[in-house]
Amino acid sequence: VLTYEDVTNVDSVGLITARAGVNLVGNDLNVGSNIKIGNASGIVTATSFRGDASQMTGAGLGTDGSANTSGIITATAFVSDTPLSHRNVIVNGDAKISQRSAAQGSITSGGYYAVDRWYVTMDTAGTWTMYQDADVPSGYGFSKSVSLDVNTANTSLSAGSRAMLSYRLEGQDVQRFCKGTANAKKYALSFWVKCGKTGTYVLELFDHDNSRHICKTYTISSANTWEQKKLIFDNETSNAFGNDNGKSLELQFYLAAGSNFTSGTLATSWASNTNANRAVGQVNVADSTSNKYFLTGVQLEVGPVVTPFEHRSFGDELARCQRYYIQYGGVNGSLGRFPMMGECPTTTTAQYVLQFPVAMRGGGNVTLTHNGTVSDYLIYTANVSRTSTGIALADTLKYGFGDVFGCRVNLSRSNGDLVAGRGVQGYSSNSTGFLGFSREL
Repeated sequence: VLTYEDVTNVDSVGLITARAGVNLVGNDLNVGSNIKIGNASGIVTATSFRGDASQMTGAGLGTDGSANTSGIITATAFVSDTPLSHRNVIVNGDAKISQRSAAQGSITSGGYYAVDRWYVTMDTAGTWTMYQDADVPSGYGFSKSVSLDVNTANTSLSAGSRAMLSYRLEGQDVQRFCKGTANAKKYALSFWVKCGKTGTYVLELFDHDNSRHICKTYTISSANTWEQKKLIFDNETSNAFGNDNGKSLELQFYLAAGSNFTSGTLATSWASNTNANRAVGQVNVADSTSNKYFLTGVQLEVGPVVTPFEHRSFGDELARCQRYYIQYGGVNGSLGRFPMMGECPTTTTAQYVLQFPVAMRGGGNVTLTHNGTVSDYLIYTANVSRTSTGIALADTLKYGFGDVFGCRVNLSRSNGDLVAGRGVQGYSSNSTGFLGFSREL
């Protein structure tokens, strides 16, 4: 041990005890156990640190254990207060489910067409085809996209013209945004988009419960090139969503809009609906048959930050879609056969009870759709197939809380040649025949 009095510099390989600080020039300070540092502006490396870091200016570390930084954080693990699953309120945001068909053309009016859960709004904006497309951004885990292709162009939109790809949400599924409360959350929306038409596009969140909306623009910079967009929409502490199974929130991806929707000032904050403020600046995708609009990886989640897309299994996504639409048979069906076993209550009626694979949205009765003619649907009984003369939804079967678990379907024979009490099967005479049951928003 060396002890020096009233000296400035010490050159030693032993233990140094100083009344003030020790300043090393040209060498690192290596300490085997513990060291207390008053002020350090350089880099400090240690196997561990102890303390609340309250005096570490610029580190972004708080006394409550939080970290706030715009730089890179490297850690062995992270614990989040945001769920790692069930973040995305959009069903079929990656377009992997398309029960109705892989493509549907001649679209000139609004409706649900090919890809599940995606609604097309169309008012005097040309003729379009909806596809479930295999064109996707590479390297992000997507296999499908939803696309709208212009078949007949409209280069001169009328005042009321509109073309949109929309997604509708139940009120009970958007309660997590806490709209209408002091704890209201922001909306983080992300998606991948591609189109031959570059320029400014409008995306609108529309509150159907209160007739309010908020809009943002995004830009497609390069023609026919996949681009990811991230938009953060403000919260609103008033005008709550209804907590029910009705249509509360709608995302509207504008593709074309006439002057009724573009002549005002874009509503970039929540406001009462004014049509003139809904799509200001929107390009006209309908102006050329060379334009095809692709969309995939759509995610809407709580908060001010976009997170990576939540990929779900095919089976999970199908079940979520079937809450709104279930189809038996069709293009992807097998010989047009349906899971329909029943009996003949009378000589003119074959009645079939169907239990759906998932509970469908309540609040009303299912609607039945089919293709072809009534005579394409056959009643099979006692080894004989008979063509039906009528097809109808006899009843919607519901749980006590209102959701739909099944229905009864009647196929009829007007000549009365069925045998009452005999078992029957129902099917289509061709492989494209289908029965569709809908509880869409």
